[in-house]
Amino acid sequence: MTIGVASTHTPLSSQYRRFVFRRQLALGAFAIVAVGCWMLDVSLGPAELDLATILRGLQDRANLSAGEAVILWDIRLPQSLMALLVGAALGLAGAEIQTALHNPLASPFTLGVSAAATFGAGLAIVLGWDFFGLGATYAVTAFAFVTAAIATVLILVMTKRFGGGAHTVVLFGIALLFAFEALVWLLQFIADSDALQQIVFWTMGSLGRVEWQHVAIITVVLLVCITLSARQVWQLTALCNGEEQARSIGVAVERVRVAVLLRISLLTATAIAFVGTIGFVGLVGPHIARLTLGEDHRYFLPGSALAGAIMLSGASTLSKSLVPGITVPIGIVTALVGVPIFMALVLGKRRAA
Repeated sequence: MTIGVASTHTPLSSQYRRFVFRRQLALGAFAIVAVGCWMLDVSLGPAELDLATILRGLQDRANLSAGEAVILWDIRLPQSLMALLVGAALGLAGAEIQTALHNPLASPFTLGVSAAATFGAGLAIVLGWDFFGLGATYAVTAFAFVTAAIATVLILVMTKRFGGGAHTVVLFGIALLFAFEALVWLLQFIADSDALQQIVFWTMGSLGRVEWQHVAIITVVLLVCITLSARQVWQLTALCNGEEQARSIGVAVERVRVAVLLRISLLTATAIAFVGTIGFVGLVGPHIARLTLGEDHRYFLPGSALAGAIMLSGASTLSKSLVPGITVPIGIVTALVGVPIFMALVLGKRRAA
């Protein structure tokens, strides 16, 4: 009897082991590509540092001259690490919100969180606010975060007041998106020439203002959100089959959705507050992960974070390579590269169906 049961379950066990092994292999490949993109990003820049010099400098800063140490440790390393971390944050946020709303076109930008952060940053720039004497940079960051949080609270309050369906959340998010974009245009209309230039440059996205403390902050935020996401990985996987089926097996759908909205608000606001507006990563990264790893969120969530990291690190490399001697704003590169990738994914999926 025991032998018969074991022989019946063995093929399923083998299939499950192959399923797990293939996805772990794919995640490993994603991680290797991300490290490769990061190394390429570190190696590129106006000052020519060869790979041997970079590796020697990574081992010990004292192995470099003063100028090389500043270039590698104070400029390239924080910027390249920030590209990986912001890409991972946006990829993870996009994956969670697409699952929670059961909508593959959902992203932090669809819900207006990005537009809200842009408005907060623009307001701080136009009014010249200081943040308790800490400087304009922290004021822009703080107000971007505050307005993004306000947008999320508005969505939560309106959803609770008028009903918590996924379509309702998306419609409220789109309404907020247009409202905050109109407010940004108003700021641009009343701003003087210097403030207008800063707002426009900020909305293009840039890694040029990144410092080590920014890297530390987003690292902490990303680790906290990954930990919280991992605790809801089975509920999110169940949501892939629809709200009703998830409820039938005991998933508190509204509670999961509120938790996801809070996480994507924190991830998006923190990322955008330091580097400006960067689009398409939160939309395209999860699609790449879904096509490669499927809907099992044990692999889909880390895969989306890695795909986002690869996209933004690759975009950072391109931004330094497109025009010799000039770093193109990274938001422009992600939009130019993201559109054809997204169209290719959509058309490829339709042909496969």
